[in-house]
Amino acid sequence: MNSVYGHLVIHERSRELREDIRRFLISNNCPKAAEHCIKVGEEARKIASRFGVDPRAAEYAGYLHDISAVFPNEVRIEVAHALGIGVLAEEESFPLIIHQKISKEMARDIFDIHDQEILDAVGCHTTLRKASTMLDKVLFVADKIEWDQPGKPPYLDQILIQLDKSLDDAAFAYIQYLWNQRKRLRVIHPWLKEAYDELNNNPE
Repeated sequence: MNSVYGHLVIHERSRELREDIRRFLISNNCPKAAEHCIKVGEEARKIASRFGVDPRAAEYAGYLHDISAVFPNEVRIEVAHALGIGVLAEEESFPLIIHQKISKEMARDIFDIHDQEILDAVGCHTTLRKASTMLDKVLFVADKIEWDQPGKPPYLDQILIQLDKSLDDAAFAYIQYLWNQRKRLRVIHPWLKEAYDELNNNPE
């Protein structure tokens, strides 16, 4: 296993990924991330069931998506390089975003996940991407509904309204929310821009 994980508390895995993720994050001083990951897994399962997506894959992707919370922002670029992850300029300047890619590698390395669709969904859950799969969008939307900040998400009502139309509409509702305030964002990740262009039915 990569030496970058050397300081982490890693337990022997059980047959229950939910419990393994919870214990891993709590043991590594990330109890809030543990709570968030469990909630996102549960929400992803519900959404997947509505749209004909494998509910267990969605649930697993939700549990795994933020396991990189064990690495603080200030070391994430270093960790990404150690794991052989390509780092974009936008990620270099705003390391928070690269946590999705780190979680993807950790899911494979620590939790022995080899389902590429689950790994890819974890790897784009913050930004989405062009040609995204249904599972990508399920996790993306679930993560935004069960956000990890205090209070109610300002975009929540719009996402839920659009979710009654389609998964694409729900995903785009959040992307458009960000896009409308893009001048105030520190960076626009190119994957987000590509997802916006692809899902936007009313190009300017």
